[in-house]
Amino acid sequence: MNKYTLEDYLQLYFGYSSFRSGQREIIEHVLSQQNVFAVLPTGSGKSICYQLPAIIQSGTVIIVSPLLSLMTDQVKQLKSTGFKQVAALNSMLSWTEKENILKNLANYKLIYISPEMLQSERVLQKLSLLKVDLFVIDEAHCISQWGHEFRPDYMRIKQAIDHLDNPTILALTATATPDVQQDILKTLQLTDAEKIIYPMDKPNISFVVDRVEQMKDKENRVIDLVQKYKVPTLIYFSSRDEATKIATTLQAKVPNRNIAYYHGGLDNQDRLLIQQQFMNNQLDVICCTNAFGMGINKKDIQLIIHYHIPTQIESFIQEVGRAGRDGQESVSVTLYHENDPYISLRLLETELPDISLVDYFLQKIYQSEITLKQLKEDFITRSGGIEPHWRFFSYQLERIEILREGHFIREAIDYQKALLTIQRTIERRLTYKHKKRQEMLEWVHSDTCRRTKLFYHFQDEIQTPTFMCCDYCDFKWSNWQPKTTRSIETDKDWKALLKGILYQGDKYENETS
Repeated sequence: MNKYTLEDYLQLYFGYSSFRSGQREIIEHVLSQQNVFAVLPTGSGKSICYQLPAIIQSGTVIIVSPLLSLMTDQVKQLKSTGFKQVAALNSMLSWTEKENILKNLANYKLIYISPEMLQSERVLQKLSLLKVDLFVIDEAHCISQWGHEFRPDYMRIKQAIDHLDNPTILALTATATPDVQQDILKTLQLTDAEKIIYPMDKPNISFVVDRVEQMKDKENRVIDLVQKYKVPTLIYFSSRDEATKIATTLQAKVPNRNIAYYHGGLDNQDRLLIQQQFMNNQLDVICCTNAFGMGINKKDIQLIIHYHIPTQIESFIQEVGRAGRDGQESVSVTLYHENDPYISLRLLETELPDISLVDYFLQKIYQSEITLKQLKEDFITRSGGIEPHWRFFSYQLERIEILREGHFIREAIDYQKALLTIQRTIERRLTYKHKKRQEMLEWVHSDTCRRTKLFYHFQDEIQTPTFMCCDYCDFKWSNWQPKTTRSIETDKDWKALLKGILYQGDKYENETS
């Protein structure tokens, strides 16, 4: 019998003397080979729920992770604790690095992988040779939020699990309304999962909506906040162009802060550089699109500013939850102009291909001998270079079995039925997205407690605020006096590097950075 307790392992490998809420319960279930679906607040230490079992068990733990930067950060953190049996399989690896990991897979107890890499037949075949004790879907809300359109490989995860001889499954997220929970459970076919659901609201975060009369007022307000409150800050934008523009303005107007921008127009190395500098306090203000911050364990963020409103409440809660990880008083500020709803509507309407485009390419499939490669190239060109539209279309072709193993099976379903099926899917998804956008707008315009309004979709009771609640209840800027955080002085070479990074046009982003 093992003489060490779970607390002994926690202290030895992570330096903590006790577990946070939910951690021990989840770990005990997965060690007993019980599937688990868990919702824990952002910053509650979800990664320990699978990292500790990886240390204790003899087999391998596979973690499906949504972002390259998140994988890199978690691998680096684990290795810093002395745990070296960890690797990440993703598109950032060179051919040599990838081959080296694949040849030595049996030496790793923790393997991070993207849902796309998991669909590689060769990678899956190599993984199937391992004794996989636990299969983890980290940030599991991505299945529902991204899987239907932007990243359909999330919808194929269950196939990979079956191929790996059905190991114990752990699905983890910080935000999931009841309907999103059901979507995740249905996609993963987790009919027997133990559900461990904790309140998502963080009582140390205050909520403020700041209405502006002119769009220029947003810029002035951000300058004022960044000048006045010298704490680690994230400023969220829907537009790459605006994120870049405001970051450049802040660098000029607030020279005593270290400021950068982060979005999907930057290459992977540049994004990793910015992330690491933020973690190391070389940067303290990031103007970013919405994927930045996911899973990043930076405990001293105290100010979250939304320059644009997201298209759904879940995204907003994820982003706001990145503040106040150590319980310190933090503030969420949402800047709102009357034109903002049109920006979120524009975002929403670019997430799915137009039915006329779908009709055109279905006709091509049924009326010609076009290859999959030709179809993909032509589709992406005609959709204006929006590759997620192609991913959605190709996944729908698989669902109705027109596309199987790279070949078209035209006799699987007739053309009219195929068109109608895809059209109904698009209409259903758009209806859902409009509903989520409306929820976000209703929150902005609410005339009741913002905390209660924000979380009533997710839970029955709201935690009592430990500081101020919101601008409707009791918030006053004069009562927030956070301790100034000093950035590490550097030789500023990174600023020259950042100024040399070019962005591509004015693009709006929604979970795509």
